[in-house]
Amino acid sequence: MGYEQMATVYDTFMNNAPYDKWLTLTEMLFKRNQSTIQSVLDIGCGTGQITNRLAESGYHMVGVDSSEEMLSYAETKAHDRNLSVQWIHQDVRYLEGLSSFDAVISYCDVMNYITTKEGLQLAFGNIYSALNNGGIFIFDVHAMGHIQHHLADRTFADVTEDAAYIWFCERGKKPGEVFHDLTFFIQNDKDTFDRYSEGHHQRTYSVATYVQLLKEAGFENCKIYADFDLNGDFNEGEAERIFFLAHKRVTK
Repeated sequence: MGYEQMATVYDTFMNNAPYDKWLTLTEMLFKRNQSTIQSVLDIGCGTGQITNRLAESGYHMVGVDSSEEMLSYAETKAHDRNLSVQWIHQDVRYLEGLSSFDAVISYCDVMNYITTKEGLQLAFGNIYSALNNGGIFIFDVHAMGHIQHHLADRTFADVTEDAAYIWFCERGKKPGEVFHDLTFFIQNDKDTFDRYSEGHHQRTYSVATYVQLLKEAGFENCKIYADFDLNGDFNEGEAERIFFLAHKRVTK
């Protein structure tokens, strides 16, 4: 995953992202949990949009991301809002030194950047270890149909006063796999534009595959939702974003 240059314009181009929907969904699922949620680990927190919102709601937050650049923006925003959040630079596949969380969240298709089942096994195992007994893990991924019909082999673009991007999304050889080729044009202090390029690789799997990998990691009581709807009824082929909630077993 890149994000070295993308971090500088991430919030600009993600301005219309449904952060409030993620926040509402998270707090509703927290309230449905049988035990009180206080400490929360946000995996792939990016610039801290969701992390900081939850901190403002009173949760004890820790944000983890593999991009130092994204974490720098997250920390600055938390400081400006007088929020106490711990920011940690780690890859979830090699997570260490984190434990005793009531909940772990991971949104905005972070898990799609883990493109192998072996990598997901490592990530899920580490997240399981980071949770308290009975703790919950909530994450989302792109639905398979959304990748295949609305992302793969498409071109996207956006322009603002001081930045622009062109995004080519190329279909991979494996089911649910895409390669993102992004070119950014960012205005500098000379009123000209610098050009940067980044490549991103994502892959999604079927709902059944994610559920199986969660169970192998020790999780139980898996629940699946789609597109911020907590009713539980959805068509996997028509959904855009799939949400998973899983519980860590309670052991004596």
